[in-house]
Amino acid sequence: MSVAKEFDVIIYGSTGYTGRLVAEYMAQQYGTGKDAPKWAMAGRSLEKLEEVRDLIGAPKDTPLVVADSDDADSIDMMASRTKVVLTTVGPYQLYGDELVAACVRNGTHYVDLCGEPGWMRTMIDQHQEAAEKSGAQICFSCGFDSIPFDLGVLMLQKEMNKRFGKPATRVKGRVRAMEGTFSGGTAASLKETMKALAKNPGLVKILASSFGLTPGFKGADQPNMTLPKYDKSIDSWVAPFVMAAINTKNVHRTNFLLDFPFGEDFKYDEMVVTSPGEMGQKAAEMLAKVNPLDAEDGPKPGEGPTKEQRENGYYDLLFLGETADGETASLCVKGDKDPGYGSTSKMIAESALCLAQDKITKGGGVWTPGALMGKPLVKRLEANAGLSFVVES
Repeated sequence: MSVAKEFDVIIYGSTGYTGRLVAEYMAQQYGTGKDAPKWAMAGRSLEKLEEVRDLIGAPKDTPLVVADSDDADSIDMMASRTKVVLTTVGPYQLYGDELVAACVRNGTHYVDLCGEPGWMRTMIDQHQEAAEKSGAQICFSCGFDSIPFDLGVLMLQKEMNKRFGKPATRVKGRVRAMEGTFSGGTAASLKETMKALAKNPGLVKILASSFGLTPGFKGADQPNMTLPKYDKSIDSWVAPFVMAAINTKNVHRTNFLLDFPFGEDFKYDEMVVTSPGEMGQKAAEMLAKVNPLDAEDGPKPGEGPTKEQRENGYYDLLFLGETADGETASLCVKGDKDPGYGSTSKMIAESALCLAQDKITKGGGVWTPGALMGKPLVKRLEANAGLSFVVES
């Protein structure tokens, strides 16, 4: 970017539940001193921004920016002032169009927590070419969906190539353990996606396909992730995983954007591990019938768990790779906070800082975290955000 920007990162949505956690992380981890990143809090109300700034213990001189998704000029002005806009204002299909367009126009990088593949595909189709020209790096899904999965596969494939000189043609993502809740924003996004489907049935193909985010490319038939099954490779029953629908699309888009380092016939699926035997089968069958995002008593947008619940959360993900010749390796990704809030707020903050401060050599376009930031982001997450990426076998 040739024009000097006032800020490294603006956190848009700082008065919301997740945005507040991001701002709190930035204040505690980096502060606003001479050597700190230049960051600002943004939202619709100056009064609420001041209130949240004081609530999270951010310095009084933390810059505050008033911007509203209903006011295109304020959104454009915000985008023009910063290297990166970090937005937690979702559902993105309701509030994201103008912000993405403004970032593309201004050559400003963008990160969000989007798990809405229909909207993401629309943004890809509308903005890929213009973003390439302006230099804007637009990166969706920088939270629990889909960073641990996207980067988990990427790091496993690096190990496969190092060890065997070739990538795994088949990778299994297995959720071994997880404590925490999905965000109210995730549930709201699902509801808006259902409404969008009613208006535009053409979205069904995008949502149903693992290749919904790879325009012009459809790879090999993918494993069925909708039914419980026994997985011999880990000696356990496994059940459908609610985030697989977005994560698998992002993993395949990473492969697509990097010119198929995993191969054009690459297969990938995600499931939740229960246990061996009859009890494991019953648990898997029960999980297959439950969608946690449909729970009426779940958090609403702007709500979330207590600090204690966030602190006590965690996740443990296993990635199993196999080459065409049967050679295998595995890698584990762990996070030290609940996935939907505690870990997610740290991941998106580090993603924004990675784009603002690290030497990311990729050009403009609509990216995934794995294809755009890869190993530099892994280093940041391990150093600052409580994630670990460890080869197990």
